[in-house]
Amino acid sequence: MILGLTFPSIDPVAFEIGPIAIRWYALSYIVGILLAWAYCRQLTKLPPRYLSVQAFDDLVAWTVLGIVLGGRLGYVLFYKPLFYLSHPLEALQIWEGGMSFHGGLIGVLLALFLFARKRAIPYFALTDIVGAAAPIGLFLGRIANFINGELFGRVTDAQSVPWAMVFPHGGPQPRHPSQLYEAGLEGLALFLLLWIMIRRGALERTGMISGVFMLGYGSARFLVEFFREPDQNIALPPGIFSMGQLLSLPMALIGLALLIWALRVRAKTG
Repeated sequence: MILGLTFPSIDPVAFEIGPIAIRWYALSYIVGILLAWAYCRQLTKLPPRYLSVQAFDDLVAWTVLGIVLGGRLGYVLFYKPLFYLSHPLEALQIWEGGMSFHGGLIGVLLALFLFARKRAIPYFALTDIVGAAAPIGLFLGRIANFINGELFGRVTDAQSVPWAMVFPHGGPQPRHPSQLYEAGLEGLALFLLLWIMIRRGALERTGMISGVFMLGYGSARFLVEFFREPDQNIALPPGIFSMGQLLSLPMALIGLALLIWALRVRAKTG
């Protein structure tokens, strides 16, 4: 009988500096933001050049604030509202994990809107650049989820899914390593798709990269949720969409609408 692969025992603490423990989860955010920042600086040099490198450097602090505050607030409100209502101080313990991508997205979009308005920069010119780099952070974040042994997949048959894995907090049964599915689709595949589009001049079609990012992420997340263990603390009737799917479906539809709009505007002006 195939029992599934053994989960690799990786210490969630990457390294320690005296009494301070740096976890892989926190490190993924730090490295992801730094790599995305460096990539975005290069994108600002491409046409249509609405944003200078110096202006983007000013934007980084706004974006980081949107990610952290929006991501944590989204997790609190979307996934564990009753728990944090009873334990409000634990909502501040970001280092313990618990971030919502959809909440972080809302936070970033709001930060970009305020920055674009302050600097008189086209809004979608900003979202295109940031959206092109977002899969970098998504990839690293999902790898960190895998290292932590959290957000694992549903129980499956190890004979038909030979890469199924027994997670330390998921019981004795083999499960889909859904974190790796998400890292591959939301992270690597989406980044490569957007990179190819940018190489072909997609940044000149304002809104196109933003639309493809939202459509791509929303579709990938919706698909992977069929393999990911549903959140136990969400009181949704069995047999319907998970919370992740309920949040991703409108995101994908908005992305599709934005993509169509970008193509139609290009057709009229080109």
